Amino acid sequence: MKFKTMSKAKSISCFILCMVLVVVAGAIVMWGIPKKIPGIGDRGKASYITQGLDLKGGTSITYEVEKGASQKDIADTRAKLEKRVQSKFSSEATAYREGDNRITVEIPGAYDADKAVDELGKPGKMYFTTAAEDGYTPTEEELKNEDYIKYQEGYYKVWLTGDEVADAKGASRADDKTNELENVVNVTFTSEGGKKFADMTTANVGKQNYIIYNNEVITAPNINEAITGGSCEISGSFKTIDEANDLATNIRIGGLKAEIKELSHSVQSAQLGNDALSKSLKAGLIGFIIICIFLLFVYRIPGLAAALSLVAYVEMMLLALNGFDLTLTLPGIAGIILDIGMAVDANVIIYARIREEIAAGRQVQNAIHTGFQKATSAIVDGNITTLIAALVLLWRGSGTVQGFATTLAIGILVQLFASLVISRALVWLLYYMGFQTEKFYGKEKIRKTIEFVQKKAILFTVSIVTIVIGLGSIAFHASKGSAFDYSIEFKGGISIDVEFAKEYDVNYFNDSIKPELEKILNTTDVQGQQDTANRKLYKIKTRSLSEEEFKKVRETLVKNFKAVDKEENFGNTEISDTISSEMRRDAVLATIIATICMLIYIWIRFKNIQFALAAVVALVHDVLVVVGFYGISRVTVGTTFIACLLTIVGYSINATIVIFDRIRENRASMKRGDQLIDVVNASITQTLTRSIYTTLTTFVMIFMIFIMGVSSIREFTLPLMVGVIAGMYSSVCVTGSLWYVMKKGAEKKAE
Repeated sequence: MKFKTMSKAKSISCFILCMVLVVVAGAIVMWGIPKKIPGIGDRGKASYITQGLDLKGGTSITYEVEKGASQKDIADTRAKLEKRVQSKFSSEATAYREGDNRITVEIPGAYDADKAVDELGKPGKMYFTTAAEDGYTPTEEELKNEDYIKYQEGYYKVWLTGDEVADAKGASRADDKTNELENVVNVTFTSEGGKKFADMTTANVGKQNYIIYNNEVITAPNINEAITGGSCEISGSFKTIDEANDLATNIRIGGLKAEIKELSHSVQSAQLGNDALSKSLKAGLIGFIIICIFLLFVYRIPGLAAALSLVAYVEMMLLALNGFDLTLTLPGIAGIILDIGMAVDANVIIYARIREEIAAGRQVQNAIHTGFQKATSAIVDGNITTLIAALVLLWRGSGTVQGFATTLAIGILVQLFASLVISRALVWLLYYMGFQTEKFYGKEKIRKTIEFVQKKAILFTVSIVTIVIGLGSIAFHASKGSAFDYSIEFKGGISIDVEFAKEYDVNYFNDSIKPELEKILNTTDVQGQQDTANRKLYKIKTRSLSEEEFKKVRETLVKNFKAVDKEENFGNTEISDTISSEMRRDAVLATIIATICMLIYIWIRFKNIQFALAAVVALVHDVLVVVGFYGISRVTVGTTFIACLLTIVGYSINATIVIFDRIRENRASMKRGDQLIDVVNASITQTLTRSIYTTLTTFVMIFMIFIMGVSSIREFTLPLMVGVIAGMYSSVCVTGSLWYVMKKGAEKKAE
């Protein structure tokens, strides 16, 4: 085999250039772009990344629903408001009901509350109208039923309203005549709306259709023909696709079922405290340094390349979060942790392969080439299956699920580039710089094959017993009232407005006031948000309270923390869940679809349905273990619960693919007389070091955040650690043996 060579001087120069790029990227992450470029400013700086309500806070806007609206109309209005703020600001924005007739919207990172309110616009009704006949004055009955509305000096006939729009999307297409690119808005109506739109266009060909929102004409396209297909296209007035998208957004979610008016808006502090993110970053940095030292110690020169490529990955990921204006929340951090674990895993797979090739007698140069070549399939397959899951979650999920999926998808692409391109380049540069002997790379030890398949009865029993205990705990607690300790995000609760005699920052609240309330109420589900306009004022959210519990809370806050003891203080209202039924349904549906898509991919890629089925069983195994842990430990099930399970799904499938890839490779080289059971055992044993190292490094990263983070972050990372251990166990002790059992069973049926 012939290789292109590089001189030592040139390789040193290239290596120095790489280091300069890493340092420059790090400087941008730390301090931003030094030159004040218009429209960019401090872009690149890590602190510029928009942080969610849990990490940094945001704007809270409260609306009141006008009298007469039904409960169904209020629920529909809340859902549409949430979609509006998510499309306008961030997928992490939420809307929930407060009391009987109020809806509160919370927007992360939007610190100019007045600007946020202006950009959101005054929610109101949308009408599809045509001009009334000149001089026509509608009757009181027509106005009452909104058959006509007054706009400026004239009346307009209402044909249909915004709630009869099913969907609206901005798009670009080639003009039929000029073939030039044209921006348009495609509108789809409900079945009833489609009929009304057909009536309007049939009766008004050649006239204008006025779409009126908040008593303002937002567009007035000409009706060129009768449109009876239930959809239409608006064209001719959009200079950019952004203009088309803005109109589509207004049309899509402009029609609210209930009339609402703004009551108040304010800026709220972070739920987890001002130092929650800084503590997590410090912990993550310590864990990251430990991982890099570990890689250097175990893999020597390749370990240096791995550490540098991981640094590059982190820098590129932070720049990507910045560039795409993504909102970073705890679920997003979960996605980044998973990506770091996968990046470490990719490097471990590569360098273990290199050491195996050296142990097999290959020269270092050949070993590097072959190691990367053999490792690529496992890395690509593992990442593609996880990417499939991320894309499906992005497509079908909503809210925090979409935020998690976006961060995960971007991270997968970035870490693939870092592992397969940057790491490879650095290894070759170090090789040509003079690190060409075996001592700089090491040899993989030949291990005695462990008989995993023969021990399958014991290993399967451990899994089954663990899952049964967890599910049994859930059933027991369900019989007592609640299967899980659901947070207010899942089941709603109460919001208490408390004014203190002095200012307390959120860190003091979380460290001193919150533990006292948790002790009184026997729950960890207590959140405090400070009003930054009046820093003595707090909004405290927790589960619904009995009269006696509320009295204890009030007495504690007055006596121990100098809350103002007056009647107008301690106003409280019931609040609805922020994880809506739609979000839960979307998360479940998206996970099911993602699992099916991953199964199909593995089936096609490995040309064996048993591989796909075993992988899905392992995935279900790990999810059930973690769900059972939530039931036993009574860790609060909140917004991070969904992200935690999705992280475990990604981690589980990636770990399983590595072992299956080795089984596939070893089966292809089986000799006459070789037994399939021996191939499976050998494959698991050969990848055992990788499984241990990857689990250890990922666990260390999460563990450091666990011991150094605030209490809410510890509640989030504890189930993650359980999931990581479960993922290792299932991939090593369950999947290979399960595949073998199913494979032999299929062969017997075929005989």
